[in-house]
Amino acid sequence: MGEWGFLSSLLDKVQSHSSVIGKVWLSVLFIFRIMILGAGADKVWSDEQSNMICNTKQPGCKNVCYDHAFPISHIRFWVLQIIFVSTPTLIYLGHVMHVIHKENKLREYMEKHSGSAVVKSPKYSDEKGHIQIKGNLLGTYMTSIFFRILLEIAFIVGQYYLYGFIMDPLVVCSRAPCPFTVECYMSRPTEKTVFILFMLVVSCISLLLNVVEIFYLLCSRSSRRKSKTVPASAIAIYPRLNGDSQMKKLEA
Repeated sequence: MGEWGFLSSLLDKVQSHSSVIGKVWLSVLFIFRIMILGAGADKVWSDEQSNMICNTKQPGCKNVCYDHAFPISHIRFWVLQIIFVSTPTLIYLGHVMHVIHKENKLREYMEKHSGSAVVKSPKYSDEKGHIQIKGNLLGTYMTSIFFRILLEIAFIVGQYYLYGFIMDPLVVCSRAPCPFTVECYMSRPTEKTVFILFMLVVSCISLLLNVVEIFYLLCSRSSRRKSKTVPASAIAIYPRLNGDSQMKKLEA
């Protein structure tokens, strides 16, 4: 798990600047993808090529057959998937850090020039560094989720076209330098199939969480707009009612 430490520390910073569903998505990424991949997947696939048995001893034939069946190892494919899916979130974190740094400078300026009229005031963050997801930050956040959805779909489709979702125990190959059509047999195909399906389910759950978060943010944004908008008729009626009540008090 040491090689995941830097990425995990960066993603951990994103949790305090994410929505509720975003925190759940990050927990799924940490527990069911990064930790499982680092703790269990390497042991399952450590003997993938060395324990593959072919019905020929032609030098180089087993290597060619393995390369034909698996253009990229499942482990490396999932590592790429996690890195690519996490990249939009890290870009959002960079925007958040920039906004916090900019608004902290603005606070320092306001403290030094307390008597002067300051046009701008901190909009997105408070003094403790807590962020409100709105405005430009909301746009960046929703864009990062949109790209996460696209990348999740792309990797699921890519895995299907590369080697499917079931580990076939038999690999048939007729490439050179194999002298004839060679049959090779993979080690522990059932265990690997279970692991492949598990990672597929986790990818689908992450994809679903991203879609739900998009709708959650859109609903939150529309509800905030409605709460801020006061009907013009209510503004016109209130002074008139207030004036009528004052007139009745004077008459009494």
